Amino acid sequence: MDFQDHFELGQLYANYASALSAGDWDAWPEFFTDECSYRLQPRENFERGFPLATLSFESKGMLKDRVYGIRETLFHDPYYQRHVVGAPVVKKAEADRFECEANYAVFRTKLSELSSVFNVGRYIDVVVRTEAGLKFSSRQVIYDSEMIPNSIIYPL
Repeated sequence: MDFQDHFELGQLYANYASALSAGDWDAWPEFFTDECSYRLQPRENFERGFPLATLSFESKGMLKDRVYGIRETLFHDPYYQRHVVGAPVVKKAEADRFECEANYAVFRTKLSELSSVFNVGRYIDVVVRTEAGLKFSSRQVIYDSEMIPNSIIYPL
């Protein structure tokens, strides 16, 4: 893996966190390939090999449907999210394909309330090079606690 690949990976992770922290939901699906996988799963289920996931999407089209749901059909108290993501650790690098992991923490701020830790865990990713740059072909969001407040509306 050369410096340019490492730099581009870091930018992908940073831009992803920035877009979600800014509430730029239209940008979220564009971080993924057309045929992709995005799964949100508790750590215990992941480590035991159980398939049950809190959210599971199998294409960019499904991610776009979620964005539509966030904007048009889901009603909830408004809040902000702030994503803090560690540098990706490359577990395996091949030509135009990288298997990576990165820790994350998401903080939530509801209007007129103090910020709180909303969700923490790690991303387990497969990143591929496309004509449009690096994209996630698979993102597993493995969160540490089985306890999640109410529901997860926005992507992590």
